Amino acid sequence: MSLHPAVAGVRLGVRRALAHIEAGQTVVVACSGGPDSTALLAATVFEGRKAGWHVLGATVDHGLQDGSADRAAALVTRMAAIGADETLSARVHVEGAGLGPEAAARRARYAVLEEVAERFDAAAVLLGHTRDDQAETVLLGLARGSGGRSLAGMRRSYDRFVRPLLDVGRADTVTACLVEGLETWDDPHNEDPAYTRSRVRHTVLPMLEEQLGPGVAETLARTADQLRADMDLLDDLAEEAYGELRGPDGSLPAAALTDHPTPVRRRVLRLAALAAGAPASELFYEHVLAMDALLTDWRGQRWVDLPGPVRCTRVDGWLRVLPV
Repeated sequence: MSLHPAVAGVRLGVRRALAHIEAGQTVVVACSGGPDSTALLAATVFEGRKAGWHVLGATVDHGLQDGSADRAAALVTRMAAIGADETLSARVHVEGAGLGPEAAARRARYAVLEEVAERFDAAAVLLGHTRDDQAETVLLGLARGSGGRSLAGMRRSYDRFVRPLLDVGRADTVTACLVEGLETWDDPHNEDPAYTRSRVRHTVLPMLEEQLGPGVAETLARTADQLRADMDLLDDLAEEAYGELRGPDGSLPAAALTDHPTPVRRRVLRLAALAAGAPASELFYEHVLAMDALLTDWRGQRWVDLPGPVRCTRVDGWLRVLPV
């Protein structure tokens, strides 16, 4: 019997993304119990048996819904049945800290996954984001005017985190689970129109497909891939410039910084603000533009207040970005 294309596609994504993982190394699969992460776990177990990986299935209970602890316990049992060599469940306390509920839960989840990776010396932590998730991310970034980095979408890998399914559609992960007889759980938050991503998923993208023709999700995901290389290059140039220009006290020479191209210069300013303690979640494009005006439209203004609180000051030809 030939392998179903959906199952083959998920396995191929895992095999390609983890080609660098050696036998004996640990691979953590973050599993929520939904079709995407369940299909990812099953594919990783299959590929891991051939490659000799130690596959650890991990689920994070955010405690945001009634019965979440029971679902996490049941999922641990299902992950073991799928074939994970080891399983674990971690409960986190989600605090807003100025973030929305989705962002706060994501921050808590990634923090605990990093702890798990460190504790088990994992070579990779796999996330189940699909091509459809990527398309949604690009649309959200476009709607928010978040710039090129946001339009570049989610990275395929960074640090130990890897997203093997960014070339796989959500329909394929659902089909793969059905074909393999895998039980899944659908988070009601994914259907709740109170959440922006849910509205994009169930209303905006289908409308675009209807009006513009099929393949919108693939096109958006391809756009993210094309932009990501450009954004990575600009970020690297900014990091290099920041390292070269930054003085011992964190100050930046105004004249030398002004000589840099605008995309690099503004990234340097953002790096300086972050280094001084401005929270990334509260540092907006308008703040960076105000800092940039101290260089390109300076009419004697002395400072710009930033979140943190942090202040960017121009004195004697130098920009100083320091906590208040």
